[in-house]
Amino acid sequence: MSRPAVNIPALCLLLLPLAAFLSSCENDLKKVREISANEVDTVAQRTTGLDVIMSDSTKVEIHLTAPLMVEYQIKKPYKIMPKGVKIDYYDRATGDFAGNIIADTGIQREKEKLIEFHGNVVATNAKGETFKSKELFWDQVTKRVYSNKPVQATLSGGNVMNGDTFESDDKLLNPSFKSSTGIFHVDEKATQ
Repeated sequence: MSRPAVNIPALCLLLLPLAAFLSSCENDLKKVREISANEVDTVAQRTTGLDVIMSDSTKVEIHLTAPLMVEYQIKKPYKIMPKGVKIDYYDRATGDFAGNIIADTGIQREKEKLIEFHGNVVATNAKGETFKSKELFWDQVTKRVYSNKPVQATLSGGNVMNGDTFESDDKLLNPSFKSSTGIFHVDEKATQ
């Protein structure tokens, strides 16, 4: 029985594109793996029962509590408190209670010096005025608190303000609203 003749040059021509294809796939896979490795969140630490007190010169400034905090180490590291967060803050000069912020979720973006609050956010100032929204941002660099979602504020005296957006100093003492409506109580005896 005779064996069929194999044309080696023709076989090489057929295998050359296959070899080139396989080597290009390998390089592409390496690139995909490199990109994926840089973008995947790496959990650095999980903390349960978080209770942190931040102070300056023995005066408490912030008291943060959360049932769970997960820290992610990526190019822009962040910490998320997915099961709720409460921050009590205090007057730097007197040490007196100045207010708090409570939310379903908190995200601390370390490099940006920004804390995000999401879901059932309720912020209270030293006067007992409350600000409710679906989200609130606390910019620690500019010392501003703001929201781009509707906000309802119950101010001293029972007055209620609603706004499409909201901005204030970080003590929530000088609020401003855009496209606002409100219910204001007027003392008729004071106007006579």
